[in-house]
Amino acid sequence: MGPTVNRNALLSTAMKTVAVPSGAKVSVAVLDLDSGARARCGDAAFDTASIVKVDILATLLLQAQDAGRRPTTTQLAYATKMIENSDNDAASALWRDIGGKDGLDAANKRLGLTDTTGGDGPLWGLTQTTAADQLVLLQQVFGGDSRLSDASRDCVRGLMETVETGQRWGVSAVADGSTTTALKNGWLARGTTGLWDVNSIGRVTVDRTPYLVAVLSKGTVSLARGIDLVEAAARAAVSAFTGGTPSATTYPDVTASTASTDATDATASVGSSESADMPVSAVTSTAAVPPASAAG
Repeated sequence: MGPTVNRNALLSTAMKTVAVPSGAKVSVAVLDLDSGARARCGDAAFDTASIVKVDILATLLLQAQDAGRRPTTTQLAYATKMIENSDNDAASALWRDIGGKDGLDAANKRLGLTDTTGGDGPLWGLTQTTAADQLVLLQQVFGGDSRLSDASRDCVRGLMETVETGQRWGVSAVADGSTTTALKNGWLARGTTGLWDVNSIGRVTVDRTPYLVAVLSKGTVSLARGIDLVEAAARAAVSAFTGGTPSATTYPDVTASTASTDATDATASVGSSESADMPVSAVTSTAAVPPASAAG
């Protein structure tokens, strides 16, 4: 047997190349699906924003399995809009269907998430989670041993693979394009500070190896800088396995408005009292971000 590789140490070293803006925080976790090797950097809890929509869907499907039925046609329609378009009204409807915080927390206990707590009342966007827990959730969807049935896993995978073009930034930045990336992003401007939560989770392929990657961030002054930070962290995460050297990221001034005229500040829209996930079309980023027409 060869020497043991300390992936956490390699990831910690790789993350030193990521320029984290002053006052911001980032945490990342990654799993090589072929070898089972994993690494993480950072244990802090973060707001989920819209990445919780994958968890909401997993909960809905697990509850349907328990009842020996499929989700209803209406629920499946909501699920499609919730994941593919990051529709907040659809998420709020399914949040109510699963029983809100109590339903999510009960399902997560069975799925193996130990550091995720559902948001209070209608505030699904303020669910608290860690990068390591998001990796556990991704394993339930893309790994080999899962509480979810094959049909349930196929449902989640299929929707994450068909997220609308304007929302396919994030962990996809590290993918080599050889296979379809599956992902879900979340972005949320906190009303109390004006600072951003920007998160991305998913499955990517690099050099024919599939990886699960979860990147959580908070405290950037704009969505654009948050996207850059998340994408740089995703590259660093995978470089701890591929041996590549992630390029250092700098943050030029972003002068474009980070708010959109059609973004709302309502609990029904985002599941929180903070600003809703906003259209990426409102942002100028150093990352290549396609336009999007729907709030996320």
